Amino acid sequence: MYYKTKEKRKLDIVESPEGLILREDSFNPTHIFECGQAFNFHKEEDGSYTAVFLNMILNLREKEDYVLVRNVSLEDFYEYFYDYFDLGTDYGKIKEKLSTDENLKVASDYGYGIRILNQEMFETVISFIISANNGITRIKKAVRIISERYGTYIGEYMGRAYYSFPRPEVLAEVDPADLREYARVGFRDVRIVKASQMIRDGYLDFDRDMNLDSLDLKEKLMEMPGIGPKVADCILLFAFHRREIFPVDVWIKRVMETLFIGHEVPKKLVDDYARKYFGENAGYAQQYLFYYGREEKIGK
Repeated sequence: MYYKTKEKRKLDIVESPEGLILREDSFNPTHIFECGQAFNFHKEEDGSYTAVFLNMILNLREKEDYVLVRNVSLEDFYEYFYDYFDLGTDYGKIKEKLSTDENLKVASDYGYGIRILNQEMFETVISFIISANNGITRIKKAVRIISERYGTYIGEYMGRAYYSFPRPEVLAEVDPADLREYARVGFRDVRIVKASQMIRDGYLDFDRDMNLDSLDLKEKLMEMPGIGPKVADCILLFAFHRREIFPVDVWIKRVMETLFIGHEVPKKLVDDYARKYFGENAGYAQQYLFYYGREEKIGK
């Protein structure tokens, strides 16, 4: 249950004894995994990133003029990771449009290698329920523990065991007290189980709900426990490919107030300003500004 393109272009990617050699503009593993959009990954001692997607383990390491893709075949990279890394989107054109604003030019140059991941729906829903009023380190740890306790063992890579994220029907039967004790999710425990039960019972269906407009889908998501406006926006952006969505958290609010608005305003006004100013590319703008603002501590 994730976004897929109908057609795929030919990539500059070849097989080598080390792995796959990918040459792609606007593709930097650090930028992709450190911009707050995903939590099921691990940074290795060699600086590479290992991620889990659809029961597969993928490792990316940035080299001088290419990215080394390890532990996945060329066929599987095209079949599954082409869409995961949003390789059907021309980020050069998007950055060109956004760069008419000087602040966004600086931000998109800073995070030039960001690509918005098209993530699996259920894992995205649960991960962002966990994210509410939480820090990235704790979110990642909770996702990892939930995968280890309730998911399926996939294999080992660089000395670390990896597990798939559990299916809705599995997480729906978990005792909330166990989630609280072992995954340290706190007050989110019951919400995670109830949301899992709703998805198991068909409340959300990716293919069907992709046909809803963004406002209707957001309202539907917000009927679920643990999903408010910001979490719903993250699910829309990262699972449902709604690239006009601009999630607003504490970091992005400070960045927008500092670089664009000039004074403190309520979150809703930040959202309204961003949608009007950035239009259909608001989601891309959000990721560039989030990464740039957090790394450079803008507005802190």
